[in-house]
Amino acid sequence: MNLNPHLPIVYHPNYSFNFDPKHRFVMSKFAYLYEHVKSLGLINSNLEQPILGTPEPLELVHCDNYIYDLWHNRLDEKAMRRIGLPWSEQLMARTFTAPLGTLQTARLALKHGIACHLAGGTHHAHTDFGSGYCMVNDLAFTSETLIKSGEVTNILIFDLDVHQGDGTAAMLAHQPYAYTCSIHCEKNFPFRKSASDLDIGLAPNAADSEYLGVVDDTLSYLLNTLNPDLVLYDAGVDVWQEDGLGKLDISWKGIERRDHLVLKRCLERNVPVATVIGGGYDKDHHRLAARHGIVVEQAARF
Repeated sequence: MNLNPHLPIVYHPNYSFNFDPKHRFVMSKFAYLYEHVKSLGLINSNLEQPILGTPEPLELVHCDNYIYDLWHNRLDEKAMRRIGLPWSEQLMARTFTAPLGTLQTARLALKHGIACHLAGGTHHAHTDFGSGYCMVNDLAFTSETLIKSGEVTNILIFDLDVHQGDGTAAMLAHQPYAYTCSIHCEKNFPFRKSASDLDIGLAPNAADSEYLGVVDDTLSYLLNTLNPDLVLYDAGVDVWQEDGLGKLDISWKGIERRDHLVLKRCLERNVPVATVIGGGYDKDHHRLAARHGIVVEQAARF
């Protein structure tokens, strides 16, 4: 296996912290993913670390009251239940650092052609509320930052998490230079979906052949039509057939083929691509980390 050890990778040690190991959301997966990628020989001088985050940068896309109430633990019980994670100072540190990591990954991709973030993809967070383990939206934040700074003219968010990217769709609905595409399991969370620029809802139990055909046709069409300056690729691995929250029937090999295909299509058109890990659920935390590592491994093949 010939892997490029110079692939730009972004990670912060605060992404994982002491957390209930039985919780559905596997907080340890980020540290395990880092160790997995390191075991592949892909962690060296190429590793970049974002600065510690605070609420101020997120004011660009989020309601001030929401993010400051979140930061200071002033959200009510109903709002926290919708998020699904117990508040802690460590959770706030990683929550506000990770979007800066996605932004840094995007900038590295613009410079080098490809870069991978060992976190990110919090696509259920909306302007003024969090949902589905997502508190702030790194995809919307990164897109708006790069567009408003003039670093890109247009951007494609290609979201292949098994769950529809409702928060990203809603937050970027009025941004004409960000195009949101979500290919997901239709009969799955969120049950009230926001309209992306392009939504493709798959039936439960869709398998590799159908799925890969849809992914390839859709991405090829969008790259040709939009000619984006950057693709933000949400490589959610909850499409896997044994994922606890998935409902699709995609094999492990199918995920490998998917990630290779997405990266290949972008790079053969000279479109920079930045990857985030998106969702994935598994009681076997090391297996989950290896699943999230697929996109990094595929990126290192280029």
